[in-house]
Amino acid sequence: MITGELRSKVDQVWNAFWSGGTSNPLEVIEQVTYLLFLRRLDDLQTLAEHKAVVMGGPIVRCPVRLGSP
Repeated sequence: MITGELRSKVDQVWNAFWSGGTSNPLEVIEQVTYLLFLRRLDDLQTLAEHKAVVMGGPIVRCPVRLGSP
């Protein structure tokens, strides 16, 4: 069983989704998964930009491609 600080954090996340109109647990899991995916993409993009600045060149491997394919 979840107790203490972890339980409090889970309740805060659940309350945020509930107050936003999402009450289905599967939808909550889907939304959290999507947010984690976007967070990872953002972290990879930030890392690639930082490497390009440090190395003084272009972004070699861009995780997010903008514009036409």
